[in-house]
Amino acid sequence: MHPAIAVPIYAGLTIINGAMTEFCIRHWPFTANAARKIRPFWLIPHLLISLAPVAGTFLENSHMRFALMGVGNIYLGYFLYYGVTLALLMLFAGLATLITSRRFSSLYGIILCLSLICGFTTATYGMFHAQEIQVRRYDIAVDKPGKDMTVVFVADLHLSVNSELSTTVKMVDLINRENPDLVLVGGDIFTSSYEALFDPQYYSSALSNIRSRLGVYGVYGNHDVDEPLLGGFPMAPLSEAFRTPRMEQFMKDSGFTMLSDETVLIDGFLQLIGRVDGEKAGDGTNNRMSAAELLKGIDRAKPVLVLEHEPREYHELKEAGADMVLSGHTHNGQFFPGNLIVPLFNENGWGYKVVDGLQTLVTAGIGYYGPPIRVGTDSEISVIRLTFQQESGT
Repeated sequence: MHPAIAVPIYAGLTIINGAMTEFCIRHWPFTANAARKIRPFWLIPHLLISLAPVAGTFLENSHMRFALMGVGNIYLGYFLYYGVTLALLMLFAGLATLITSRRFSSLYGIILCLSLICGFTTATYGMFHAQEIQVRRYDIAVDKPGKDMTVVFVADLHLSVNSELSTTVKMVDLINRENPDLVLVGGDIFTSSYEALFDPQYYSSALSNIRSRLGVYGVYGNHDVDEPLLGGFPMAPLSEAFRTPRMEQFMKDSGFTMLSDETVLIDGFLQLIGRVDGEKAGDGTNNRMSAAELLKGIDRAKPVLVLEHEPREYHELKEAGADMVLSGHTHNGQFFPGNLIVPLFNENGWGYKVVDGLQTLVTAGIGYYGPPIRVGTDSEISVIRLTFQQESGT
């Protein structure tokens, strides 16, 4: 999203939030007479903290910038739920006034207090809940020869200013408890910046402790590039979105084998294909091979598993010979009501689903972008018991 669009939208929403707050204060009998006197005590802090996300977007890289990014992201979670609750309750109060022709001035105090409580408690709950990782289990069968295996699939770590090392360590421990044959990483390891991650060497060291018999393979996502963000939305054109050498070195230090429109043969029978992200390839373009080009040389008698960050082009992948596609990207909406909206725009927004005869699995991921919260969704790892109808070599 271009800054000329995103910043005015955010500024407009901030003004609307402030105007609704002022309206409640002025019409609540308890504060009406003192509204002008108390205005500086809430308006100035409101304006200052609302500048944190903007300053964190446009300042040069520094500790100050990253601190403002972190504070700004947290504020956006509160801003969202406070503003939405306030708007809905004021709408109901307005409708009640129109229907009954009575003024409910005393309600505005209740509305204001409920909105403050909802914004604070929901954002706080969401921050703590986002650190709790669930284990989702799937049994998936492929009607081709192979050896049964346990695959652990994770995506969307979104390592950045609001990340917790303890959560990454917990994720690694949960993965290793499954004693996986294969671990796959579905992109968006970063949140559009390497420098924004404090002490990255500790994170790569933790990730390098993942144990897998057949290795750890991954693909890059649309946020595995360097670009400024405002609340999770990119503020630079595609032509300026590049993957940095530090990001690539981080993957190597973590023990990840990254696939970019490449195919590898796992355990002599499973063809694993990793796609370049269709939104941001990491070189300032969105160029990548088509599904038909990428799968042109596969052996259709053997299982074909495609690892792609964004859940898209299912029909093309099925036609090209894919048996299964693993993706992330959607976060399952991350926070309510996003989890209700995501299914409307994706053939598979979350979980396991057969689409056009193609088996697909979309994980909600581990991390978050923008507000560091999860409400109505979970951080998760996916444990897949992958079975085959015949044993390889028999």
